[in-house]
Amino acid sequence: GVKQLIVGVNKMDSTEPPYSEARFEEIKKEVSSYIKKIGYNPVAVPFVPISGWHGDNMLEASTNLPWYKGWAIERKEGKADGKTLIDALDAILPPSRPTEKPLRLPLQDVYKIGGIGTVPVGRVETGVIKPGTVVTFAPCNLTTEVKSVEMHHEALEEAVPGDNVGFNVKNVSVKELRRGYVAGDSKNNPPKGAA
Repeated sequence: GVKQLIVGVNKMDSTEPPYSEARFEEIKKEVSSYIKKIGYNPVAVPFVPISGWHGDNMLEASTNLPWYKGWAIERKEGKADGKTLIDALDAILPPSRPTEKPLRLPLQDVYKIGGIGTVPVGRVETGVIKPGTVVTFAPCNLTTEVKSVEMHHEALEEAVPGDNVGFNVKNVSVKELRRGYVAGDSKNNPPKGAA
């Protein structure tokens, strides 16, 4: 799910009076109480008063909101602060990519491509896949070698968690694989069908 939030309070130019601090604080209070109910810590969420139409506090600090001193957040990874929406976006922590875990790649589809062969497609959830990897598919317990790995029609040396890839496999027909099967490394804790 979504681990990090930013709240942009938009249309600040349309408040009564325009760029009203009271209205911003009212919205901040209401939204804080809501996000707390659904499991977020408001202390870790930046609230930024913005106007998308006029560009206030989007990329640069706005002179229309002199009362706004900026946002500051606290999270277990440390503190961060800034004034604008772009500052808040820059403070988002990139997710950790579990490359050291065993390969798990659930198949979204399987294609037969003329001149290439069978190409399963899916998103790498954990581990890495690269040409030469010997993969086992569960639950059918089929093992074969990966000839190539592609993302957006470009060959990859390796694919990591989060990558949506197609990979060409040797001596496997399209009929033997289907959506929902899971590919894993045959030599590192391969996936197995549940009993």
